[in-house]
Amino acid sequence: MMPDASILYLSRSDVESIAVSMTDIIDALERMFSDKGRGRAEMPPKPGIHPSADAFIHAMPGFLPDLGVAGLKWVSGFPQNRRRGLPYVSGLIILNDPATGLPTSVMDATWITAMRTGAATAVAAKHLARQDSSTVGIIACGVQGRSNLEALTCVFQVSSVLAYDVDTAAAHDFAEEAHQRWGVEVSVASTPERVVRQADIVVTSGPIHKDPHPTIEAGWLAPGAFACTLDFDSYWHGTALAEVEKLATDDRAQLEYYRAAGYFRTTPVPYADLGEIVTGARSGRESEDQRIICINLGLALEDITTADLVYHKAQSLGVGVTLPL
Repeated sequence: MMPDASILYLSRSDVESIAVSMTDIIDALERMFSDKGRGRAEMPPKPGIHPSADAFIHAMPGFLPDLGVAGLKWVSGFPQNRRRGLPYVSGLIILNDPATGLPTSVMDATWITAMRTGAATAVAAKHLARQDSSTVGIIACGVQGRSNLEALTCVFQVSSVLAYDVDTAAAHDFAEEAHQRWGVEVSVASTPERVVRQADIVVTSGPIHKDPHPTIEAGWLAPGAFACTLDFDSYWHGTALAEVEKLATDDRAQLEYYRAAGYFRTTPVPYADLGEIVTGARSGRESEDQRIICINLGLALEDITTADLVYHKAQSLGVGVTLPL
């Protein structure tokens, strides 16, 4: 007879109330990328379905033997949800016991997705941006714009922020919140060009488009600047990606998987991924004037690493609901 088995269910409010710090997530993801770079991880490219134009539902499995965590994120991204008053990204994370395969926890993925994405940008910037970077440019001022700025303030002395959004009111709301939360001065830019030309670190975080109409052109990114694109190549012309001295990604195999599916048609082949860069197998920034871009696709390993932090803190705090299997 099988012993009683249960899972810990954590709602969105549970996950948010646990409040794992961004600094802890950044540190955990840097260790994860080191494990990945040393081949101590298993993560197949994420398969997905696409119920409508530019909408997706993806399955994202991953396993980190050194951390002792395995799991899967079932995540959706529906751009049209904004008109419905619903989040663009939503999903669930399931954690499993690597020794038995039994599920141990099911939790909302919304907060985790936002935080781990910002943390991964901070890890990339730590190795690829100039260490004296102080001006951050955010293009698309939604959830990801906020989490990425939060993460970058944990790693850099950010003194000013340039913000652009097609919804000017959203950009002004972002500016006010950023000043209140992180004490930075935010200027709302009238064009994305101003953001890209003037920022030391640029983050683009709009919706992902399979057939994009890029905005950012060659010649905009300043010498010595670093950019992290979270929206595939949706907002960057192929010529803008091709002109930089270094183009990296968080996972080369995953980028090539998407290229085969019809994305990244004008994107050059990256020279390295973050696992190789964090371990030193491939070089990061080598000069102050290099222009570097990292295409962060979002990895299952980031999700399960962050979910593991949430799960253990929830256990220690007694948060969540235990449900029988």
